[in-house]
Amino acid sequence: MDETIRVGCGAVIMQNEKILLLKRVREPEAEHWGIPGGKVDWLETLEQAVKREIMEEVGLRLDSLELLVNVNQIDANKGEHWVAPVYWATSFTGQAVVQEPEKHSGMDWFALDQLPGPLTVATQLAVAAIKQRKE
Repeated sequence: MDETIRVGCGAVIMQNEKILLLKRVREPEAEHWGIPGGKVDWLETLEQAVKREIMEEVGLRLDSLELLVNVNQIDANKGEHWVAPVYWATSFTGQAVVQEPEKHSGMDWFALDQLPGPLTVATQLAVAAIKQRKE
């Protein structure tokens, strides 16, 4: 079993009270809807990684970020352990478009009370954090 802890990142991007979600093609969590994000590269800060990943995946330029929630995704059966901070993109520019169709089969904006399923673990935790902030 590989005992490496992997570091990922993601961003909640909202527009008109709707959250941007992508449908994953590949594992982990293939066929799940999730926030855009990915792996943190060597010598890259978390903020640099999330901005790069969002540009690569959906073509949006994130202008400002706020930490929303830290995700610990541990699957002992698969021998996977991910730590992934999720940021709230408080400001962005551009038009969201799927940039990597080999990784994502769909993309849309969803109201928080009308989310598709299934959702990735990170997305479930991010949505819970958003709802908690609104209370």
